[in-house]
Amino acid sequence: MGDCGGLLQCQAYGTPSTTLVEYASDQFNLFNLDLFDISLARGFNVPIEFSPTSCKCTNGSISGVTCTADINRQCPTKLRAPGGYNNPCTVFGGDRYCCTAPHSSCGSTNYSKFFKNRCPHVYSYPKDGASSTFTCPGETNYSLLFCP
Repeated sequence: MGDCGGLLQCQAYGTPSTTLVEYASDQFNLFNLDLFDISLARGFNVPIEFSPTSCKCTNGSISGVTCTADINRQCPTKLRAPGGYNNPCTVFGGDRYCCTAPHSSCGSTNYSKFFKNRCPHVYSYPKDGASSTFTCPGETNYSLLFCP
């Protein structure tokens, strides 16, 4: 949930310190797959669950992605923001946290490990896709639950 500047449809990612659900339907024409994830790489404001209603994800036996930890109360002081927490890239900048260099090999930091330990199946930094992106067959129905 984020702020799209009062617009009904976001033209960007919204403001930092938001829990982000990313979803793309019917990707890779030959395979007809839906891709989805929850990302804390831009921040956190509410616990969330995103899950298919009728299939198992391809990433192990997980049936959906959740981040139900009370991160707002445990957040490192330097990342605190009104209504949630900021991401390290917004607070500190630089390739170490933003992964912006053309061939960046940035990895997890103490901050991303803090979030990954509390929500193991979500993106915790920009290059965290291998363990945090899930797929289901195209045309799967999903449930989105805020504050589970």
